[in-house]
Parts: sequence; C-alpha cells; structure tokens
Amino acid sequence: MIDMLISFFKSSGFMALDLGTIIMLGVACLFLYLAIAKGYEPYLLIPISFGMLLANLPLAGLMDQGGLLNLLYEGVHLGIYPPLIFLGVGASTDFSPLIANPKSLLLGAAAQLGIFFAFTGAILLGFNPQEAGSIGIIGGADGPTALYLTSRMAPHLLGAIAIAAYSYMALVPVIQPPIMKLLTTKEERRIKMTTLRPVSKREKILFPIIVTIVVTLIVPPAGPLIGMLMLGNLFKEVGVVPHLVTAAKDTIMYTVTILLGTTVGATARAENFLTAQTLGILAMGLVAFAVGTAGGVIFGKIMCKLSGGKINPLIGAAGVSAVPMAARVVQKVGQKEDPSNFLLMHAMGPNVAGVIGSAVAAGLLLNMFG
Repeated sequence: MIDMLISFFKSSGFMALDLGTIIMLGVACLFLYLAIAKGYEPYLLIPISFGMLLANLPLAGLMDQGGLLNLLYEGVHLGIYPPLIFLGVGASTDFSPLIANPKSLLLGAAAQLGIFFAFTGAILLGFNPQEAGSIGIIGGADGPTALYLTSRMAPHLLGAIAIAAYSYMALVPVIQPPIMKLLTTKEERRIKMTTLRPVSKREKILFPIIVTIVVTLIVPPAGPLIGMLMLGNLFKEVGVVPHLVTAAKDTIMYTVTILLGTTVGATARAENFLTAQTLGILAMGLVAFAVGTAGGVIFGKIMCKLSGGKINPLIGAAGVSAVPMAARVVQKVGQKEDPSNFLLMHAMGPNVAGVIGSAVAAGLLLNMFG
C-alpha cells in the first residue's frame, strides 16, 4: 500500500514542479487577483490568467499536440478569433461621436505614435522587423489587433505580447492619469466642450460602409479587422437585424473571448515566458503605451491652441484603442478637476478613431514586413 502511494505521488504533477513553473503559477494567480478583486478587465484577464494556470500545471498536457487548448488555439493561429472580437466591438460601440467630430481621427492617429516609437526601439534592441512590429502594436492598447498581427508576424512571441497587451489594457486607469496630468495644466483639464451635433441615421449607416471600402483599398491587410468591426457596427445601426446585434455583441463576443483569452494565456508557459526577451517585450510594451497616450494628449494640446481653447486636451488620451475604458478614464480625470464637466462622449470620438488607427497600423506593418 505504501509503495502504491509512493508510486502515485511520483507520477503526480508535484514531482514535476520546478522554480519556473511555480513562478508562472504565481503570476497567473496574481492576474486572477487583479481581475477579480481589483476589477482590471475581468472579462479578459480571468480567461487569460486561467489559461496560463492550466498550461503551467505539470503533466496536464493541455497545450501538448492534440491537447484541448492546443486544438482551440488554432483559432488564434489562423487569425479567426481577433476579427470576431472586432465584430462584437463594432456591434456594441456608438460611432456617432467620431462622425459628429471627424477631427477626432487626428487624435486617434496621434495616439498611434507609441506603436512606431516602440517599433524603432525594438529594432535598436536587436529584434527583427517582424518581432519589432508585433512589440510596437502593443502601444495601440488593442489586444485583438496585437494578437492578430503577432500571429501573422511573430507567433513565437504571442504569449509575451498577449500578456503585455492585455495587462496594459487592464491597467489603463493606473497608467494613463499620471501622464495626462503631467502634460496638461489644471486650466486645460477644466475646459468644457460644446455638445456634439446630432448624427442622422443615414450617416450612421453609410459610415461603416465607406470606411470599409476606403481603408481596405488603401491598406488591404487591415481588411479582416476593419471589415468585421464595421460589419458589427452596420448590424447595430440599420435597425432591422436585432438578433444579429445580440449574437455579435453577446453570444459570439463572449464565447470568442473565452476561447481567445484561455488559449492565449496558455501560450505563456515557463520555458518560453521567463526569459530576458520577455522582460524586454514587457518593457517596450509599457513604453509604447505611455508614448501613445502622451502623443494623443500632446496633439490634443495643439488642437486646443488652434481652436482657441475649445478642445480639452485630455480627450487625446482616449486615442489609444482600449474601448471604452480609455474614454472613461478621460471622463474621470476631467471630473476630478470639475465635477460638472462631461467629456465621455467627446472622448469616445478619439477612442473609436484609435481602434481604426491601430487596425490600419497593423495593416501597414503587415504590408511592409508580413
């Protein structure tokens, strides 16, 4: 009996534990804590961190050839899951603030500065162009876009880039406010913006069709992301397919989020995650995100000056693609200076523009280096 117990213990995962595995299990539990206790992007961070937990449990074999998570990972590898997430984002997002204020596109474009800054930095650190592009896209704060681009250009970095991208997305309320306050004055943060003009139904319907045609003709590799984003929004705005809207923004989006998050988290195994290269990716990703936020705010200050003080530069921070969290952060920072100031809808314009901008940036990188 004792021999049987000893044999059973030796065949268990406890005997296969090593320092790296223990560290990764600890990191997974930390992310679970941040998602559950602190509310940092729980819909994303819970499946990602639990996928990391599952993949690092010794001998379970979930990411081995033929394992459950390995099979489900094909949706990431083939570039299926990220565009489907964009379908749900489009179906649940109001593009009216961007249509009402087209100048918001400039703020969304300015916030993509972090992508190309980090790309250059990664090249200088010795990463090849494909790897550098995948690292740089973290600056867009758009998880699906980062995964889509990385699966095409540097799949061996997917685990590290996914963790970096979604971690920084979750930490938007922590990372952005200090940068926003550093680059703006109290008077600028208190600026109240005029109410946006009403947007007609015709404009809302034509917008996704026109954007899909124009962007895909200019940057064809951005087609899958832009196409699904705009299709979801078209479902929402036409008003004749309510069941498709519900399916896109609820059923499909949440199902794909589970599959995407769990399988991406499962790529973060100790043997390929605990490396100096991963630390470099995490560092460059943070730089990319910070520079993107700063770029949006600085361009917001320029627009503020040109408009005679009518534009609150804080809305430029929403030019990163974390929808709608970045816009909510702008609202929160603005209301700390003046509780009667409502910037949310104004910030949603750059926020939506940032989603489009990051997809276009990914298409450009794929076009040049994919």
